[in-house]
Amino acid sequence: MADNETKTFVVALGGNCILRAKQTGTVEEQYGNLQRTAEQLVGLLSSGNRIVITHGNGPQVGNLLLTSEIAESMVPPLPLDICGAATEGFMGYMIQNTLANCLRQAGAPHNITTVVSQVIVNGNDPAFDHPSKPIGRFYDESEAERLRQEKGWHMIEDSARGYRRVVASPMPVNIQQARIIKSMLDAGEIVVAVGGGGIPVVREQNRNLRGVEAVIDKDYASARLAIEIDADVLFILTAVEYVYRDFVTARPEPLTDLVVAEARKLLREGHFGRGSMEPKIGAAIMFLEETAQNSSREREVIITLPETALRALEGKTGTRITR
Repeated sequence: MADNETKTFVVALGGNCILRAKQTGTVEEQYGNLQRTAEQLVGLLSSGNRIVITHGNGPQVGNLLLTSEIAESMVPPLPLDICGAATEGFMGYMIQNTLANCLRQAGAPHNITTVVSQVIVNGNDPAFDHPSKPIGRFYDESEAERLRQEKGWHMIEDSARGYRRVVASPMPVNIQQARIIKSMLDAGEIVVAVGGGGIPVVREQNRNLRGVEAVIDKDYASARLAIEIDADVLFILTAVEYVYRDFVTARPEPLTDLVVAEARKLLREGHFGRGSMEPKIGAAIMFLEETAQNSSREREVIITLPETALRALEGKTGTRITR
């Protein structure tokens, strides 16, 4: 693809772009983090390329679940899919408003729209039989047992800090709004979509969609969206500048260039942090392999920090994964 040809990017914002470690999670803190992220991304967003922005929502959903739990005696509790939809909406508003303001100040186009996205999962996904994604707050052992009995929750001991609820984390099968998102990109919009991995839904026999109690990994959902809108670049912005070999050892080695075969080998050997870098590499492999089946066009995945995104795009830093 020629350098001056318009490309389609899916830019996945990691949790540190919105809420940093040791912060309490106030709206002011989140806006401050988004402001810094937006300032770093202005060059990419004003480039004339087509851009979809995705994001995590773990802490925000956790706070909403806690609010619902505290008010349970007064207000009916919210199911997990509704919590996901709610956070997609208010976080999308915060992201689109902050980015539009930064682009406006830079004199760049700033049409940004949030799409509250349903992500179809397979109701027979093995993940539903083996819940593994911790959500919500920590409980002591007696509280955890009560919730097991009263609500049928799956509870595990987590991080030596107590017990937490775990839910299924099924793989995304399709993005229900992918066609709409693609048409918006073609019309010149920057789109915020599949926030927090999207709202998990299953398709019933009568073709209706029904929300389920699950959490879809944000990186896999971003990769699925990138596949369905025929993106050229999956840009994963996270808490480290590079992907590292031997990340959990005292001497991690930064990786600047990877091909799918090597990435798969390193993933199998356990070089990447489970629940952190591991799903990012898995999502990268999925994107590159599935797009290779339909087109010979060059695709790539870039993983780096938000503040080094433009330098990574120029090949000066970060990790680039190709076929």
